Amino acid sequence: MNRLHGISRLATAVLMVLAVSTGCTEKEQVAEGIDQKATSIQQVTEKDQTNETRNWTPDPNRVAYFGDIHVHTTYSFDAFSFGSIATPFDAYHYARGGTIKHPAGLDLKLDNPLDFYAVTDHAMYLGVSNEAADTSTAFSKLDVARPLHNLNAPDNFGIDSFAARVQAFRPFVPKLRGGVRSGAIDPKTITDISINAWADTIKAAQDNYVPGEFTTFVGYEFTTSKNSGSLHRNVIFRGSENLPDIPYSRINSMNPEDLWAWMDAQRAKGVEVLAIPHNSNGSAGHAFELTNWAGEPMSNAYTEIRARNEPLVEITQVKGTSETHPSLSMNDEWADFEIAEYSGAIFGVSKPSGSYVREALRNGLSLEAEGKGNPFKFGIIGSSDTHVGAGPYDESNYFSKVGLFDSDGIKRGSVPIPEENRADYSYAADTYEDANGRTFIDGKFPTWGAAGLAGVWAEENTRESIYDSFRRKEVFATTGPRIRVRFFAGYDFDESILNAADMVSQAYQTGVPMGSNLFAQDEKHPGFVLWALRDSDTAPLQRLQIIKAWLEDGQSYEKVFDVACSDGLSVDPVSHRCPDNKAKVNIADCAISADTGASELKTLWKDPEFNPDNRAFYYVRVLENPTCRWSTWDAIRAGTEPRDNLKKTIQERAWSSPIWYKPR
Repeated sequence: MNRLHGISRLATAVLMVLAVSTGCTEKEQVAEGIDQKATSIQQVTEKDQTNETRNWTPDPNRVAYFGDIHVHTTYSFDAFSFGSIATPFDAYHYARGGTIKHPAGLDLKLDNPLDFYAVTDHAMYLGVSNEAADTSTAFSKLDVARPLHNLNAPDNFGIDSFAARVQAFRPFVPKLRGGVRSGAIDPKTITDISINAWADTIKAAQDNYVPGEFTTFVGYEFTTSKNSGSLHRNVIFRGSENLPDIPYSRINSMNPEDLWAWMDAQRAKGVEVLAIPHNSNGSAGHAFELTNWAGEPMSNAYTEIRARNEPLVEITQVKGTSETHPSLSMNDEWADFEIAEYSGAIFGVSKPSGSYVREALRNGLSLEAEGKGNPFKFGIIGSSDTHVGAGPYDESNYFSKVGLFDSDGIKRGSVPIPEENRADYSYAADTYEDANGRTFIDGKFPTWGAAGLAGVWAEENTRESIYDSFRRKEVFATTGPRIRVRFFAGYDFDESILNAADMVSQAYQTGVPMGSNLFAQDEKHPGFVLWALRDSDTAPLQRLQIIKAWLEDGQSYEKVFDVACSDGLSVDPVSHRCPDNKAKVNIADCAISADTGASELKTLWKDPEFNPDNRAFYYVRVLENPTCRWSTWDAIRAGTEPRDNLKKTIQERAWSSPIWYKPR
């Protein structure tokens, strides 16, 4: 069967509930009692750092902090359907180094705690399915809730419960909406449940915020779609005062432009907030299309409101990496990385054009040159999109994201289905048979990958400092390892800066960091300082690269330059590539070469093809030596050969935010 046609019939049915729950008309919004114009403001007291005794000193040269700001818990409708029992409090416990339970009973614990975290549950019907399953609540007594009673109780976990789980969830949202419209269900009942879940989310963030040590952000996910393509955004608040009683969701509007207008209204009240598009690879070309929601040409007003509200983009997560696609970057040998081509929650291949970040950045140059502004001037982060409260950042300890549905190698398609247990997996809508006659579950899960992380350069580990890093786009992304990346541009750098004890201070004083504009200065050619440090718990670094895109005679171009190589190797001046450093992986046990790679790569680079008249951007990509992919680790632990149509190894990586060169 075509492998682009299913996870399983049962898992698919649950995933599609959100995809087909389209937004309401204005009349239905009012009927459901969630007209945001009438929403009152909830007062939540924020910790006052100014009155606390600081036991740390902010670093003017800024420190790299790592976090995840895309995390779902039991309050998300889909996460609950996948068996998630983790609360927002559990999620923060995990991020701070504690142990929590996976729906399948696994213990989940980070070897190294994170620096910041944000629970971002789906705003639509926030907490409602959880409330329906809890038989102690008044809502659970309604007929619409009865099929969900005790659904996530321990005796309802496991494969045998899949059919009952899907049977319960498939009609839940349609019946819920139908009941509200008919008057059988009081809309205030639904609103009050979401208000309470939102208040609990805020409280969890407040209770776990430890300025100087661990930062939490209040946030949620705005979940919408267009023609089967995912157009999801995470909405992150800078503080926790004067927040709305209930988040703006697709129940209010499917149109992201309406979300931005709501965000502007929040900002007018003194509530600073931003949105971050994610999983654009599954957007069917709509994430970065060159029209507005109505299909009309972009205007300056569109550009301004989008740029103001969406300064960042999530480039990598469990559901694939959205940097670029081989069909869009045919001269980039590393473009084919964790490509998950499914379109949203509906089966079918996502259209590459309009779905990937590098192309959007390039189109932003063109729009700006046309005088329309740049709606795609994004800083770059990564995160997980976990639906169990805990991010799976490590390929060697991968537990995917949808709880009971992909909790082991057999379910996620990396380990063959045992012949003696074929009947237990009869729910699989699509399977793959390899050359040895082994049968695997096929579909989306094998294309997913271990999660990403957001990196920031901030003076201190506080909401204010980290959020300000978001806003100025001094941020970077990794595929999970805590690789640290610095990137500066300026006109007065020389080679001596690389060995200077105050290199970073000099770079800030005489240049600009990632996320900034670099304006033309006479006919000078800029220099770029790049510096990457490995994560000592993962593989050494192999190469440091610059991705460049520019406009010339009205056309957009891109090119990849290797600029620093490991192991004393030199970049070929013609091909602009490092020689192979011979790093190897033993597929039998995933052991890697112990004597190759670098702990640090640092260079001062000048563009050999620089034209001061060409609008351009540059960003850094750093690659580790190859290591085993999670699917290979699964196979090794199961004592079987890796699946033959999945990549056995990957190269973990990090990306900086761009620096945009502005000609005169």
